[in-house]
Amino acid sequence: MGANAQSDEQARRNRKAATDEKKRVKKLEPKLRRKKKTLAETAALLTLSKKAEAIWGLKDEDE
Repeated sequence: MGANAQSDEQARRNRKAATDEKKRVKKLEPKLRRKKKTLAETAALLTLSKKAEAIWGLKDEDE
């Protein structure tokens, strides 16, 4: 009977660990989505600025 009790306790710990891990992932996913969007926007802006520079040349900051 002792082995079953240990097995049950281990199964409970494993379920709790899995539940905790799912909560952690669920909490981190929105942050990851925001970071991906920010990175994509930054890459797009960099690409556009390089294309604009190629078309119109360097922008004079003094004007």
